[in-house]
Amino acid sequence: MTADHFRRLALSFPETSESRHMHHPDFRVRGNIFATLGYPSERWGMVKLTPAQQTKFVIAHPDVFVPANGAWGRAGATTVNLRAARKSVLLPALDAAWGNVALKGLAAQLKAGTVRRRSRSSGAIRPRLRAGLTSRGARPPLSPSSRSGRPRSAQFRSEFDPNQ
Repeated sequence: MTADHFRRLALSFPETSESRHMHHPDFRVRGNIFATLGYPSERWGMVKLTPAQQTKFVIAHPDVFVPANGAWGRAGATTVNLRAARKSVLLPALDAAWGNVALKGLAAQLKAGTVRRRSRSSGAIRPRLRAGLTSRGARPPLSPSSRSGRPRSAQFRSEFDPNQ
């Protein structure tokens, strides 16, 4: 595999952009690096895996994947020997690295409230669901714990609240 092939594979993932970091190309999703090229030399790349993923890839393909040195390697940074890599071996590792970073970034954006969530459906369905009806108009069957006829929240309070 060549550096250009690695680049094409990395850029094939959604929302991926190429940038430069520490004098070598990197690949980012949502602004965070998931892979780099040229580290530690021109014949190598790097994918940002979890330690468990790193172990899986290193055991399965020791000639392709090697943990990076130091704390980065212990955290999951995994170097890729481009000469030994094949698309069928590298693509799952890039996919895992992209997924780790993309999901982490999405979770942070959701927590910060900067991502718009899909709106609920509108119309007559919502009031019917609030009234305890299903979308077809029938009440759902009572479960054994809710056969008292009281709403589940009231039943729960009466079981655990000695003042009621």
